[in-house]
Amino acid sequence: MRATQSCSRGVRADAKIDYFGDEGRVRTSALFFAVRPENLRFDVLAPSNLGMALILTSDGERFALADKLNGVFLHGPARTCNVERFTQVPVPPHALVTLMGGEAPVLVHQPQQASIEWDGAFLGGGAYEISIRSKHEASQTIRLEPYDEDWEKPWSEQRLRVVEVRVQQRDYVLYEAILKDYEPAHTAKPFVDPDGLGSDIPPSGPACDAQLPRSVRIEVPEQDKDLTMRIKSIEHNPPLLEGTFIQTPSGGMKVQSSYCEDR
Repeated sequence: MRATQSCSRGVRADAKIDYFGDEGRVRTSALFFAVRPENLRFDVLAPSNLGMALILTSDGERFALADKLNGVFLHGPARTCNVERFTQVPVPPHALVTLMGGEAPVLVHQPQQASIEWDGAFLGGGAYEISIRSKHEASQTIRLEPYDEDWEKPWSEQRLRVVEVRVQQRDYVLYEAILKDYEPAHTAKPFVDPDGLGSDIPPSGPACDAQLPRSVRIEVPEQDKDLTMRIKSIEHNPPLLEGTFIQTPSGGMKVQSSYCEDR
């Protein structure tokens, strides 16, 4: 799995976001960056193309959420509970970055706490299923499918796609992610200053054509929450401008601290 995506340091994408929960249904469009190990940025478009409605940034230490429509700027530590204020699903930032890059986040475990078996379908197909036992009675299931053209290759030569990740604690499912509609993605082009005042900024990683999912669905069944991101376009290793994952409040915004404790 890691070898298949080893050329990718992160992604930049244009997506449609569809969330459904107790609060009702919300649909919007967003531009996002997800760069390892846990750098996130979501720029959410306002209705009727009126600019940005929300901007979320998280660099592994600092979280900020600028609500342009209401003039509020939240800031605090880059914890799951803060990022969840936007995503509405309790997925840690590093895990969200990993999933958007076509990999499965893996729980901490000892070698003897992991097993793998082949789960074959009756009429062909199937997937490798990895089971992991971790700390605090947490467990994880990861399903991996070979690339279509790699089915007949030895297992050690197969490239793999992550199709499902389930994380639970005891009998409580923390989240389940379904990744599908994989297509090849390519390396982003360098950033060229339109005014010609600065140097070109190259891609943030090597050339990469690894496949990426065009649909990422994260469900929290115990809370009836469902977040789906349908990717319109996506690129590997985007050029990164200074301050991509850090933001400060605009003039006139009401600044509020956002401290919380992860469950």
